[in-house]
Amino acid sequence: MLIKDLQEIQKRQQQKVSDFYTTRGLHVYFKDKIENPDIDFDKAIAEVETVVPSHLMSEIEMIMVGHFEEFDERGINAFYADGMVCISNEQDNELDIVDDIVHEIAHSVEEVQGYFIYADNKVKNEFLNKRLILHDILWSAGYRVPKKKFTEVEYDQDFDMFLLQTVGYDKLIQYCNGIFISAYAPTSLREYFATGFTDFLLRSDSHNYMKSTCPQLYKKIYKLHADSD
Repeated sequence: MLIKDLQEIQKRQQQKVSDFYTTRGLHVYFKDKIENPDIDFDKAIAEVETVVPSHLMSEIEMIMVGHFEEFDERGINAFYADGMVCISNEQDNELDIVDDIVHEIAHSVEEVQGYFIYADNKVKNEFLNKRLILHDILWSAGYRVPKKKFTEVEYDQDFDMFLLQTVGYDKLIQYCNGIFISAYAPTSLREYFATGFTDFLLRSDSHNYMKSTCPQLYKKIYKLHADSD
């Protein structure tokens, strides 16, 4: 039998698997099958467990793959809730899966390390200072949004849609250059942390840029990553 035939049989068998456990004991469950047959989900999960230290995954009990109402309601493709990371079964490649999962792991870390991350207000103040700089840049570019919107740290869907649809991430990433590490980072304080966490773990070549651009955020994430106690 040709190798190609064996690969096709293996792929069909994998489609029948509804769940499995990783070497760390993480439960991965497929509510719906992955739409892209070329994706190697095992490879993506293995990469997640390679780049994320075990002490930063202490709150994750399960990864569930499928389509969820929250995706349509909130315009997202992944979320974390009650020890479970839910991600969309519509993915372009393994890198997208890894990025989504690590981002949601960041939100799980917030739940147990929130005091360490935010209590001294260093990350919050850094975020707000950047938000105000961004406000002035966008105002000069013709986007006249009240400054009050830029001083609110909690997630606001209207503000999210303003950045995504009105400004557009293709332009926003240029406005954010030297201020935020990504176009999504200004969305809220929690997303500022989560995007930094994801970037720190997945893009080690960006550490120097992050350290110089977001020093307070970098210090917190560096400490979380290094501290296994």
